[in-house]
Amino acid sequence: MSEEYSSDAAMRPNSSNDRRPRLDTYDRRMLLVLQRDGRVSNAALAQEVGLAPSTVHARLRRLQDTGVIRGFFADVDPAAVGRPLRAMIAVTLRSTARHRIRQFVESVIDLPPVIDAYFLAGGDDYLLHVAAVDTDDLRHLVEYLSAREEVAGTNTSLVFDHLRGSAPL
Repeated sequence: MSEEYSSDAAMRPNSSNDRRPRLDTYDRRMLLVLQRDGRVSNAALAQEVGLAPSTVHARLRRLQDTGVIRGFFADVDPAAVGRPLRAMIAVTLRSTARHRIRQFVESVIDLPPVIDAYFLAGGDDYLLHVAAVDTDDLRHLVEYLSAREEVAGTNTSLVFDHLRGSAPL
């Protein structure tokens, strides 16, 4: 028996102390269209969601100003730019180094192989999504991380494929 996942949490009204902006059906439709094509024109977006272009423009500005839309960017294929080997590296920091979390993040976020860094709850402290040139490049990165004084350990998993889901709207 297959069970479908469903959640109405995103559709519940905001509580009085919730600072998230209220999103109506039009906002959610706009966000879904923009996730498929972030370069869609204002006129095409307006037509697709059934609003006037001026209304869509104002709503987009509000979604950006309130932080719902954090930015627009190009989704670059790492393999196309010479970094075909992708991996996830779980990093555990020493308990005595918790005060150096910011320093650790600042030291790794701008390294060429690092695509994303996720701060975690649970057994690991960070999960780094990386794209390396080859296995030697990946090994060098893991050795660099492991040699850092604040790092207690790493665990590397190779990524065979990356599938993007839609955001929880």
